Amino acid sequence: MLVQLDLFGSAPVPAGGVSPALVGEDLARIAATLPRGVHLGTSSWAFPGWAGLVWRDRHGEALLARRGLAAYAQHPLLRTVGVDRTHYQPVDRAQLAAWRADVPDGFRFLVKAHEACTLAIWPTHARYGANRGAGNPRFLDPAYARDEVIGPFVDGLGAACGPLLFQFAAQPIEPLGGSPRRFAEKLYRFLRDLPRGPLYAVEVRNASLLTPDYAAALRAAGAVHCLAITPGMPPPIAQWKLAGASDHPALVARWLLAPHHDYESAKAAYAPFDRLVDPDPSTRAQLATLVTDAMRRDVPAWIIANNKAEGSSPLTLAALARDLVDGSEPPF
Repeated sequence: MLVQLDLFGSAPVPAGGVSPALVGEDLARIAATLPRGVHLGTSSWAFPGWAGLVWRDRHGEALLARRGLAAYAQHPLLRTVGVDRTHYQPVDRAQLAAWRADVPDGFRFLVKAHEACTLAIWPTHARYGANRGAGNPRFLDPAYARDEVIGPFVDGLGAACGPLLFQFAAQPIEPLGGSPRRFAEKLYRFLRDLPRGPLYAVEVRNASLLTPDYAAALRAAGAVHCLAITPGMPPPIAQWKLAGASDHPALVARWLLAPHHDYESAKAAYAPFDRLVDPDPSTRAQLATLVTDAMRRDVPAWIIANNKAEGSSPLTLAALARDLVDGSEPPF
């Protein structure tokens, strides 16, 4: 049987011609079984290939970007979404408030901070213009983060705020501080000086930065490590241990990319993202173990899946949810 289940109360059919997909009875039951503190979601939402999975009908990417969020948020399993757009350009309060208006109570956004906060040197890509290759004066600048990132995030999203993610792309260690220890010290001072209230998450893409000093910096600042499940980083449980995340106030993870792909090859192999092409039961089982641990500790969990992890993020999350409902025992 197909049903449309709304875990958050009755919601109107979204405007703009984008209606939610009908959800199978089994998936609806699984979604209803998950605790409210478990937030599963995808990395962005404007994918035409999700017709029948998230959207009732097939629509173009532009329409889904403008009108798809309200339909996405009616899916009973999808209680969060990763917002990537904010990484490349700050988004103002009005746009964030408009997104908030599209979602029901209980929905939470995981938002990336502007990359100006986390790049020590601007990349040499053409889109950085005259700044290409130059040092970035806004790197770990708490005043810039407060005014351009955190203020709009809090004011625009209000109760729909989830984690605010500071993603540190893979970059040379020298401009980050010269050593993993120095980076951890600079990171701590940055986090310490941010406004209190939001849940700050930190994602690093240099595995060498996952040190006891990094774990201590997060703990002292009350921030959490975001598991980056991507080539070059340790597997989820190993990464969780290295970051000292067993006592963090939340579990945050992003399953981004299959181990044998880069982003372009994964896109070519997996588009239009309507099926699981490369199922990865080992990674999924590790995530289920960590979410189960978070539930036992009564702390919230945010799991973001990318289409490029297994082929279709809605189907990745459905499989993970089934693993969670079936139960898993932590090996630690």
